[in-house]
Amino acid sequence: MSSSAAPSDPVVLLERRGAVALLQIARPKALNAINQQVLTELSAWVTEIAADPSLRAVVLTGAGDRAFVAGADIAAMQHMNSAQAQAFSEYGSAVMQQLADLPKPVIAAVNGFALGGGCELALSCDMILASTRAKFGLPEVTLGVVPGFGGTQKLTRQIGRMAANRWILSGDVFSAEDALRVGVAQELFPPEELLDKALALAERMASRGPLALAAVKHLVDRGGDVPMPAAMAMEAKAFGDIFATADQKEGMAAFLAKRPAEFRGE
Repeated sequence: MSSSAAPSDPVVLLERRGAVALLQIARPKALNAINQQVLTELSAWVTEIAADPSLRAVVLTGAGDRAFVAGADIAAMQHMNSAQAQAFSEYGSAVMQQLADLPKPVIAAVNGFALGGGCELALSCDMILASTRAKFGLPEVTLGVVPGFGGTQKLTRQIGRMAANRWILSGDVFSAEDALRVGVAQELFPPEELLDKALALAERMASRGPLALAAVKHLVDRGGDVPMPAAMAMEAKAFGDIFATADQKEGMAAFLAKRPAEFRGE
């Protein structure tokens, strides 16, 4: 697949919906396939969102009604040599890790195909809400290659070794119901409701304490990599640290006063 857009045309768009950033991969004629420009623009937007305290949650989706992201751009990769392919893999993995490390909730709204790099991009988010028409998979072996943006590692950590092997070694494409059953997707919605449901969830998250959200993301993402006693110690320290913030005082005062909290991220 090749891009119909000139290099100067943006392929990742940001729309502000109050405290929610709606990020859209916008190469619909190429089924939103990932190329170098997509990765560069996505990285720039993630950097901007991270630095903007007025944006407290993110919804990531794809343009059109056919694809979230159908994969990496095969036409752009076809003639890469080994060193170029490794560099592309490393850069794509770094951008997706940057998204995963964003200290704000990120919801993938998967509105169609999420294959290969698109599935890996969705797995880099904090949760996946999907259309009932969505399709998932890591079909790289059908092209004679392997996943390059962390798919073997992210999917294995998400659903376990044997389930991940079933997906990756077969190269099969799976339904939204299959994705929900194994824990890749967390909720399914009719196509016409998906974006509204994702935005509504993001808005609820954006109303929570931003320092607490960042701490929870860190604990969930890092706690599984250490033994349980160390993970519990991490949580206890985070619990103590949050009591030194204005947000903790505001949150508890608001609860006792039976009023909405007004968090400032301080």
